[in-house]
Amino acid sequence: MEQLDRHDVLLLSELQRDARQTVQQLAEAVGLSSTPCWKRVKEMEATGIIRGYTALVDREKVGLALCVLAEVNLTRHNEDDVRRFEQAVATAPQIVSCYATTGQADYVIKVLVPDIKSYETFLHETAFKLPGVTHVRSSVVLKEVKAETRLPLEGGGAQPVARRRIRRA
Repeated sequence: MEQLDRHDVLLLSELQRDARQTVQQLAEAVGLSSTPCWKRVKEMEATGIIRGYTALVDREKVGLALCVLAEVNLTRHNEDDVRRFEQAVATAPQIVSCYATTGQADYVIKVLVPDIKSYETFLHETAFKLPGVTHVRSSVVLKEVKAETRLPLEGGGAQPVARRRIRRA
């Protein structure tokens, strides 16, 4: 785990709020000059703390009105079966997230499709054909109460530390 100082946490929070800000705008927001700000952002990109930048798209406005959370159980849990399942999940575009879990299900997947008929098709043509799947329990999302993409870095999330392991130039 990389250790972040207060400026790093502020930079990450600002970028999560609006990644289209200029370096000058970021610098002003976090109390740095432009060059150190730019260097910090580049370091965090190079070390993988910042994995990329993206646009947030309203799923309903692009025709993906149905969101389903599905619990998936596998027949066996050997390394090969798990790897094959996870590789197959990665290639299914309707599955937008997948979590290996404890409890009742081996995995929980989030599926986005246009409608219930499309979900039925997804179940028969994709989910039930995933390697090792023995059971799928679906829950249709009625309303998204909260769907935050920002990580809670400030005020209850990651804690800044005084020293950094990232080398500074």
